[in-house]
Amino acid sequence: MYKKIVVAVEIGALGDGETTFRKAATLLDTGGEIVLLNVVEDIPTYVAIDLPVELVENAAKDARERLEGLILKTGIPANIEISHGRAASGILAAAEAHGADLIILASHVPDFSNYFIGATADRVVRHAKCSVLVDRRR
Repeated sequence: MYKKIVVAVEIGALGDGETTFRKAATLLDTGGEIVLLNVVEDIPTYVAIDLPVELVENAAKDARERLEGLILKTGIPANIEISHGRAASGILAAAEAHGADLIILASHVPDFSNYFIGATADRVVRHAKCSVLVDRRR
């Protein structure tokens, strides 16, 4: 099926991430690789000035620990990557850097605000250079 799969996981929705991670394992070729990815959103400078410097560092550390826990819980081998910036951009950059042939991410059912702002999954689907599986959630 697929040799390199990037599974984007939102730490705030780790249950959905576990579901997509398990799906990725069923789609992986023998000898293939899964990259478990979390993108830590940057804090705007006008907000960051009033926050502790360690906040972003701690968010990345927490994300790594939770993804390591997910690997232990599921028993599915994967490489963990934590990046910083906008979620869609980070997912697309990771897929390109790793030469992924599939991106998997969970997405909620779109609401009215998606027509003005757009969801991460929408952006990834529009701009990905590989296949994208969107696991629709509630």
